[in-house]
Amino acid sequence: MKHYEVNFDGLVGPTHNYAGLSFGNVASLSNAKAISNPKEAAKQGLAKMKSLHDLGLIQGVLAPQERPDLTTLRRLGFTGANAKVLEKAASQSPQALLACYSASSMWTANAATISPSADTQDGRVHITPANLIDKFHRSIEPDVTGAILKATFRDSKYFIHHRHLPSHPDFGDEGAANHTRLCSDYGRAGLELFVYGRSCYDSSLPFPKKYPARQTLEASQAVARLHRLDEDTALFVQQNPDVIDQGVFHNDVIAVGNQNVLFYHEQAFVDALKLQDDIRHRLPDTQMHFIEVAQQQVGLDDAVKSYLFNTQLVSLNDGSMAIIAPTDCEETPSVKAYLDELLTKNTPIQKIHYFDVKQSMRNGGGPACLRLRVALSEQEVNAVNQHTILDDQLFETLNRWIEKHYRDRFSFDDMRDPSLITESYTALDELTQILKLGSVYPFQQLN
Repeated sequence: MKHYEVNFDGLVGPTHNYAGLSFGNVASLSNAKAISNPKEAAKQGLAKMKSLHDLGLIQGVLAPQERPDLTTLRRLGFTGANAKVLEKAASQSPQALLACYSASSMWTANAATISPSADTQDGRVHITPANLIDKFHRSIEPDVTGAILKATFRDSKYFIHHRHLPSHPDFGDEGAANHTRLCSDYGRAGLELFVYGRSCYDSSLPFPKKYPARQTLEASQAVARLHRLDEDTALFVQQNPDVIDQGVFHNDVIAVGNQNVLFYHEQAFVDALKLQDDIRHRLPDTQMHFIEVAQQQVGLDDAVKSYLFNTQLVSLNDGSMAIIAPTDCEETPSVKAYLDELLTKNTPIQKIHYFDVKQSMRNGGGPACLRLRVALSEQEVNAVNQHTILDDQLFETLNRWIEKHYRDRFSFDDMRDPSLITESYTALDELTQILKLGSVYPFQQLN
């Protein structure tokens, strides 16, 4: 039976904006209050999906969240008709309004942690939405995320859905942005790396001083238990707290792995040499390639600015691997020089593909943030909701949908406009029909 790694990218929502809500994310903060272009952002993301499809990869689509989130605004005490809710929130609590308009669910690397059936004790795919409690604008996502994932991975014969972890700082969970899987083949048992920034119970472990560590050891351990992983298939690794304090808010900003390759900056982990030893011990039959980028080759500032490691590392049909990089990597001299040299080395990485995802990059998310990786067997792929798998027809349909519903300019003042509620909800209702998701949004369930 064939096995694949499927990338499920998040569609950028109609209210894509630059609110600067993510403390610890340098790009997000530096572009706060800039004018965004939702139509361009959605088309950039969709074009990347189509390009991976054209490379021969299986590419899925995940729907965005319901925005504006009027349910949350009403829970915060803003009452009256919808227009009044927006007006009151804009004048009394603009930060709450910004949060409830955020299109951050586009970064589906944070949507969930998914363990493939090859790793789990019961031989099924396990899915746990992230609770994302560190940032308010993301903490309101998990319930709808869970509904979208259930509508995408429906068949209980193959897929087990867990509720997100308790919403408490002790169990802060940011999903697959701090999770990667190494293996010899997608269909064989592998090693899942759970990378955490701090422990809330073990005070002997280091922790960042400036920016928050969003993933706790205890959350990672809980997800591994839920997914029925054993000590041979789960490894808990601490991210270097010093790099968190330099803007590396998730591990996928400083490291990326795929099959037998781990590509990372020398400052990524607390103890990289021990990590290598642990991986070799757990995967004795796999010829691992550890590609460590030295500070003198690419400084941490350039790595974060260009999102060198927030690239996708994918396996192609010819057996080689390719890096899916933002054009920012091509435009950063030290990074471009490093990547050019990397292609001359004896590693599985043989190709670099550059994509313009600047609308996402300016908000703090690169190509890897935009996708959730799911290793599936051929049977499991067939059990996925096929209307969410990209082909040429769906690509054209979604392009027309974006053209029809999205604005090409978005600012804070637009959030006061009650007509945006109708625009956004109409677009999302139509999307659920295109993707055959059913009523996953609260506004659909009220009607």
